[in-house]
Amino acid sequence: MVIVRRICQGFFLALFLWFCVAATVGAQWWQLRGWPIDWFLAADPLTALTTILSTGRLAPGLYWAVATVVLTAFLGRFFCGFVCPMGTLNQITGWAGGQGRTRQERVAANARHRLQGFKHVALVFFLACAALGSVQAGLLDPLPLLHRSMNLAVLPLADARTLALSDEPRLYDSAWLLGGVLLAILGLNLLRPRFFCRFLCPLGALFALLSRFTPWRIAKREAGKCGDCRLCEERCEGACGPSGEIVHGECVLCLNCLEACPSGRMGFAPEPSASGERHLPAISRRGVLTAAAAGAVAAPLWGVGALAGPARDASLLRPPGALDEERFLARCIRCGQCMRVCPSNIVQPALLQAGVQGLWTPALNFRMGRSGCQPNCIACGNACPTAAVRPLTLDEKHGTGDFADKGPVRLGTAFVDRTRCLPWAMDRPCIVCQEVCPVSPKAIHTRVVFEPVRDGRLPAARLAGDVLDLSAAPPQGLNLAGGDHAVRPAARPEAQPRRILGQSGGRLTLEKPGRGPGAWQELAPGERVEIVVRLQRPHVDPSRCIGCGMCEHDCPVSGLRAIRVTSENESRSRAGKMTV
Repeated sequence: MVIVRRICQGFFLALFLWFCVAATVGAQWWQLRGWPIDWFLAADPLTALTTILSTGRLAPGLYWAVATVVLTAFLGRFFCGFVCPMGTLNQITGWAGGQGRTRQERVAANARHRLQGFKHVALVFFLACAALGSVQAGLLDPLPLLHRSMNLAVLPLADARTLALSDEPRLYDSAWLLGGVLLAILGLNLLRPRFFCRFLCPLGALFALLSRFTPWRIAKREAGKCGDCRLCEERCEGACGPSGEIVHGECVLCLNCLEACPSGRMGFAPEPSASGERHLPAISRRGVLTAAAAGAVAAPLWGVGALAGPARDASLLRPPGALDEERFLARCIRCGQCMRVCPSNIVQPALLQAGVQGLWTPALNFRMGRSGCQPNCIACGNACPTAAVRPLTLDEKHGTGDFADKGPVRLGTAFVDRTRCLPWAMDRPCIVCQEVCPVSPKAIHTRVVFEPVRDGRLPAARLAGDVLDLSAAPPQGLNLAGGDHAVRPAARPEAQPRRILGQSGGRLTLEKPGRGPGAWQELAPGERVEIVVRLQRPHVDPSRCIGCGMCEHDCPVSGLRAIRVTSENESRSRAGKMTV
């Protein structure tokens, strides 16, 4: 049986890692092409239960959790011992850490501890939060936690040099913190095997409750004939005390005791243990009540920040298809799936932009990645297991077909910061934002102005046709022949500027004079000319902008971009409207 368990653990760990790798948008057979990358999350009863408590319904993508519950009620915590990839990693590192210990030290490390009931207290806290509309269990639920760590820290780190999964490195905010959490969980196994499973895992606590009346269990057949070898406790992964009174809720079905018992007195059968048994470890009633009260108080307090109201942080942008903020936080489990599948690498884990309750939820950062939100991409909604980011069709995202009356999905609105924009603040030509705007007609349009350059008023020696000779050297550092500069008579600012086509020292070649009012082709003796720069200053039409972030991503101003997208006018929330 132990061999069967190890084979199952290896298979499901490999399957989990494969699904993480396959959550990559691309055309290869191993990339996102129908692979059920959310299967482990869909089979998670804690995700299903908290979603039901917070929303009143079970998301269709979580129906696999029903099968997990049924099997747990019949067999016990089989998921922990045979399926859970986090449990497998904990077991491997715990086994490795115990190789240098004596037999007595291993027995002591696997002894029951009074703090094993803490995971039940944590479960009560998370359920209380969920009942009041705030899903926080994903912070400690091992499946979202491991998905998040693998998706945002481990795989990008492994891929940084090889680029086997992506054609350019993928970067994530706070990846160091996410990777550090995983390392800490694995490192704690050096203190006690399966430390996280025994003391912290709320999913394990839920499995313990679900297995309360399971007919099949680990039990001792003959109590009186058992010696004092304690080999079963030396190898017990759940610290359930198999040599004496067994705590069935702590048994993770590692089955090591069956293999270790030299007399074959340990069995897995529908019968009570001959040496006595109880279901749960010692749990303080005061601790349970305190956890329930803390959850009931914390959820409303997190909402005091009015993140969905007038005091919301307008820089917080959610992926296309995200529900309004209240319903979004009632569903998001922070698994990182939407961040992993985003081909642009712009879906990032939030820190405190969304408040404490929004830690590691997906937010858009257009300064990172390779572009803004690509118009023909709907991957994030199709990867979300709880529909916090609901799946969209291309017609709905574009506002075409059956959705023509609703218009396109808007992530927000772009605004030009005139104090940083090159044409506005520095009199330097730039039309990048207007060029990359994917909307048709474009949401960004420009207005042409001619602004005098510094020290650009110069005396003219003579004008012969299209050749202008200057009596003084033009300003240094300007590429006058680049097509963006022109000249006009200094005393006649209403005159049409004539574009400079070439420069050789103080000699300028001009374009042909125009026609109509303001056209000029002669200069009075000694008349000064003024060198001007042609600027196309950008303006955003809020009625057309969809907040895709292409302009912010490609803006050449480094650091704080000169054009930035905020959540005003977003489709997902009425509170996001620019005007009331």
